[in-house]
Amino acid sequence: MTATPLLDSVATVEELRRLPEGELQRLAAELRMATIDAVSKTGGHLGAGLGVVELTVALHYVFRTPEDRLIWDVGHQAYPHKILTGRRDRIETLRQKGGLSGFTKRSESEFDPFGAGHSSTSISAGLGMAVGSDLQGHRRNVISVIGDGSMSAGMAFEGMNNAGASDSRLIVILNDNDMSIAQPVGAMSSYLSRLITSEPFHSIRDLMREVASRFPAEIERTARRAREAARDLISGNSVFSQLGFLHIGPIDGHDMSHLLPVLKNIRDGHARGPVLVHVVTEKGKGHPFAGPSAEKYHAVPKFDVITGTQQKSVGNAPSYTSVFAQGLMAAAESDDRIVAITAAMPSGTGLDKVKTRFPNRVFDVGIAEQHAVTFAAGLATEGMRPFCALYSTFLQRGYDQIVHDVAIQKLPVRFAIDRAGVVGNDGATHAGVYDVAYLSCLPNMVIMCPSDEAELMHMVATAAVHDDGPSAVRYPRGEGVGVDLPDVGEILPIGRGRIIREGEGTALLSLGTRLADCLTAADELAPTHGDFTIADARFAKPLDTDLIDRLATSHDRLLIVEENSPGGFSAHVMQYLANAGHLDSGLVVRCMSLPDRMIDHDSQAGQIAMAGLDARGIAEALLAMPGLAAADAGPQKRDKATT
Repeated sequence: MTATPLLDSVATVEELRRLPEGELQRLAAELRMATIDAVSKTGGHLGAGLGVVELTVALHYVFRTPEDRLIWDVGHQAYPHKILTGRRDRIETLRQKGGLSGFTKRSESEFDPFGAGHSSTSISAGLGMAVGSDLQGHRRNVISVIGDGSMSAGMAFEGMNNAGASDSRLIVILNDNDMSIAQPVGAMSSYLSRLITSEPFHSIRDLMREVASRFPAEIERTARRAREAARDLISGNSVFSQLGFLHIGPIDGHDMSHLLPVLKNIRDGHARGPVLVHVVTEKGKGHPFAGPSAEKYHAVPKFDVITGTQQKSVGNAPSYTSVFAQGLMAAAESDDRIVAITAAMPSGTGLDKVKTRFPNRVFDVGIAEQHAVTFAAGLATEGMRPFCALYSTFLQRGYDQIVHDVAIQKLPVRFAIDRAGVVGNDGATHAGVYDVAYLSCLPNMVIMCPSDEAELMHMVATAAVHDDGPSAVRYPRGEGVGVDLPDVGEILPIGRGRIIREGEGTALLSLGTRLADCLTAADELAPTHGDFTIADARFAKPLDTDLIDRLATSHDRLLIVEENSPGGFSAHVMQYLANAGHLDSGLVVRCMSLPDRMIDHDSQAGQIAMAGLDARGIAEALLAMPGLAAADAGPQKRDKATT
């Protein structure tokens, strides 16, 4: 680990504020190295944090956090913030079981006034804090730090529109890491920003006269360019000014001599109303390893801090994400009506591969899930076959559009739901555990849940030709189970499950990828309890009522297994069993789902085991069912799959 003597001496923000300003640039350099060292051991979001190191130091130095509220939009850039706010001794527990969250979290520290894992919430939350403080007579600063990518979401502009009409004091830091500053104009812009925030200029002419008096003629051309930019800003020509914000910047987010004066002037100003400071930074700044990275080391696995070698998982099976991309490309080869939409996650959803093959048929709409859903609905009205590929946790943000714009109109939008189920180290903010519950209550919705990667191929092919209404295919994070993949998926009959193994006495009805653990549990109990019938539901909706009738009438016990929240597949099966009278004759039914609580960060395997949904947990649930005894043992049956 690189020596960090200055950072070692700063255990609290109070000690940080006692440092001379001239030491802050050095402190930032040590904080950057400490962040790299921590993430090398834990993995996680690296580039975003490296880009805001100087900004983090400056904000805590100038403002009286935690009394002044500092909100980090999304939160994946908050690792340096955590190091400075009393959590350095636990930083190597990031995203580990029982350790620090990979995002801001209210229960973790008073320096995290608002928890976040999704983007574009900071302005709305900050305005709420500012208004709440005003109503209670507390004078404090509220600072919302939001990235330029997060500004692509409509919620950010909804918050700004409301804030612009308010007298409450809200400071928005726009962290722009998607552009560079030409050095002369960048310096001039920073100077003008300091000037604007420190002097009561009443007109553009006053400001220009001041600038002209301080700079020699040889930089007149540069000054003129900067003046034109400043004129646009302070004369109300920027979108932020039009929304009611005093717009300052852009300033260099890596230069303390630019950051500190502007932040101090804003802190000490007495004007009411919102302020936006445009700060330009470089995502991934200071990363020690050369080489191109389109996402600037956004999220990385553990790596060697000396060589940069990443510790990648060992496995032979393809990821479900890559299988989805393969299936979609296979379907698109023969159908030019197939298009795909994602919301700022082309690589995360596999659509980057699809775009390479079909560059004009993949659309990245930015962080705008609501728009993505309705955009897909519009495409469907014109006879296109849109696949809207989103993480389960992000699809939640477009729920009204799913209901109003897709389901009510029975439009054939296909939802490819990645990261369905538990997601491991990203924890509760990214858990994709609610989609079965919130989609299965919608009329006309078809929900497919593959048990392995070959099934995913079949379901993508099925969704591609299903034009009778909306459909969804949900699949987990990580690798498949290693089955052979077809070149082209088969078209499955809608709402039909399959029997995997015939047995007697007890049946297991599995939805999704818990099937492998159901088979393992059954194998472990077979020597003493005989074969169990095992069925793969395939569809969460519509239910295969013929399959359920068969399981209920020919078995004494039924165990339903799903990796979803309560209120999902099991609830619908239980409602059917009750209304069909199957519970009137003594059928014993048990349901296994995720617990009714938020699931903290851990490995995916650890989260599954905690929920009792691994093979051991399923076996224990079977043994706990009334009437299951060694006397149930019967002849062994061979595996088979029937559709």
